Amino acid sequence: MTERIKVLVSACLLGEKVRYDGGHKRDLFLNETLGPFVEWVRVCPEVDCGLPVPREPMRLVGDPEHPHLVTSGTGIDHTERMERWAKVRLDELSGVDLCGYICKKDSPSCGMEPAGVFTRMFIERFNLLPVEEEGRLADPVLCERFIRRVKA
Repeated sequence: MTERIKVLVSACLLGEKVRYDGGHKRDLFLNETLGPFVEWVRVCPEVDCGLPVPREPMRLVGDPEHPHLVTSGTGIDHTERMERWAKVRLDELSGVDLCGYICKKDSPSCGMEPAGVFTRMFIERFNLLPVEEEGRLADPVLCERFIRRVKA
């Protein structure tokens, strides 16, 4: 049996109830179509850094190149907490032989446009690995391009 390639993925896309509202965003394409061919390495930056479920929604504010992760209602800044955790997690991931990362669209911690705090740090650390949001994988051209890069 061929060893499956390892791809980092936002845990909510696997169906884990880790979102701010206690829900998930299970993605059928990732779980049922790609799932048999990859070994998912799950990550939920918000929960993994110690934030509870449910929790207050957060957003990115300030400098687009290095935004702060701030709760929407109370204005609590979780940037330092997230960055401190992310540095440790990225060190751990450097020994995992990852081939890519699929992140959650519009997440302030692991989205791409704008780059969430964790995704920004991931891209800086692993700048040669392909990174894509789950929603963009519905586009056949983008999906094929991502899969080709992951397999390379």
